[in-house]
Amino acid sequence: MTEAAPTRRRRLRRPRWAPLVEVVVAVLAVALVQALVVKPFQVPSQSMERTLGIGDRIVVNRTDHTVERGDIVVFGHGSTWADPHLPPSSNPLVRVVRWVGDVTGVGPSNTAYTVKRVIGLPGDHVRCCSADGRVVVDDRPLTEPYVDNDPAFTPGVRDCATSPRSTRCFPDIEVPEGMLLVLGDNRGESADSVVSCRGSVAQTDCARFVPEDRVVGPVVARFWPLDRLGGVGP
Repeated sequence: MTEAAPTRRRRLRRPRWAPLVEVVVAVLAVALVQALVVKPFQVPSQSMERTLGIGDRIVVNRTDHTVERGDIVVFGHGSTWADPHLPPSSNPLVRVVRWVGDVTGVGPSNTAYTVKRVIGLPGDHVRCCSADGRVVVDDRPLTEPYVDNDPAFTPGVRDCATSPRSTRCFPDIEVPEGMLLVLGDNRGESADSVVSCRGSVAQTDCARFVPEDRVVGPVVARFWPLDRLGGVGP
């Protein structure tokens, strides 16, 4: 009687296209998370120091669609705040790199992003300064412990009534509906909503605003550098 030969187990071969599918699934997962949940950004300038430093990596909560005074927010724009996106590039490689940046949140993208602190909500009247040099919203001086490098202001010596005026001062600005007035925490080094208004007495149309629908979301945490990991303060 002949002994039956052992049955050979059939090895399942991994399809050659499997790695490509895995990459596509991973990219789609990253894209969905960034579109719907959280999105990472890198702080590009010193305008938010000491709160946020150049190169800090931050996370924005995309599920929070409310904006409150004092929030640190990231908003998108083009070459100017009035433009929704950057001009399209004629270079195919640049277009691909920007697309990757749009999906992954790393590197250049088709939108420029800026991080600032919300000071004026739609309908607010914002001016500077109070008698002791504070920003005033609807006749209420703000307490802003996060401000750094504020332009010099000395009551009776260099204030909003002297000549020359303190460059901390700007005239009363009414925030239009659907818009936000934002300032940098590093007030002396911030190209913010009132950068063209500072030192003016009653200049009109000097302010620039952020459309509410361009806000990506509030900044909720910093994940780099590691020694500053955590929340971003008030």
